[in-house]
Amino acid sequence: MTLPSLSAPTTFSLAAVFAWGASDFLGGYASRRANAFVLTAIAHFSGMVLMATLALASHSPLPTQAAIAWAVVAGISGGGALGIFYRALATGRMGLTAPVAAVLGAAIPTAFGMFREGLPQAAQIIGFALAATGIWLISRTEDDSPPEGIGMAALAGIGFAGFYLCIKQAGDGSAFWLAAVSKVSSFTLTSTIVLLGRSAREIDRRGITLGVSAGWLDIIGSVLFIRASQTGRLDAAVVLSSLYPAVTVLLARLILKEHFTRWKALGMVAALLAVPMIAWR
Repeated sequence: MTLPSLSAPTTFSLAAVFAWGASDFLGGYASRRANAFVLTAIAHFSGMVLMATLALASHSPLPTQAAIAWAVVAGISGGGALGIFYRALATGRMGLTAPVAAVLGAAIPTAFGMFREGLPQAAQIIGFALAATGIWLISRTEDDSPPEGIGMAALAGIGFAGFYLCIKQAGDGSAFWLAAVSKVSSFTLTSTIVLLGRSAREIDRRGITLGVSAGWLDIIGSVLFIRASQTGRLDAAVVLSSLYPAVTVLLARLILKEHFTRWKALGMVAALLAVPMIAWR
């Protein structure tokens, strides 16, 4: 009997969780010493170069013009959301911004996927609810953040949702090219913000190295998500891939020895229980 977790869409989604989670850990660690937008621009550029190289080396066919247009919009939406997200984190409202952005970013395309593809099985719906609960608990902090940050949190979540929806609309073209094209627009947007901003600071060699590594992992996660959405349901791909904060938190605990609250532990349990339910076929 083939386990549900071994299905192609589930495998792609869970692999994206590890790639995106590790990318966020490296990016978050590096942003402590460098301007977040400078770091993000480096990450987008490195990811763009990596995917374009792989697409050329594998002789992947170019996507259609419509697919390219959707990938460009996806990159703008995702790149803008990341900028808003980092801006919100800089205000010290991480406890509110991170979970709201993560849950809203998953909820919108999940609802859209259900509308377009029909309701999933009851077990999967319960899994979606468990995953949303897990994402919230894993992402939240104990800082009693004020409610003023909910506006930016919502905008960031809508932007992340826009990336998921637009990259799905790009169709079944080469995942390498779609990811590369999306990073072109993300890099353009982020670098423009850096050039127009007044607070850009220099970044050292270590920061550049971490930024490049984070960019590679981020783009690999994007390719894996694209393949998950191409081979399975959009709602399942989005919800499973959105569990990446669990990896970020685990790496912070193991490497940086950061405090692991009981709420995060409970969120981990909810996330683990959600995976087989969402993968149920």
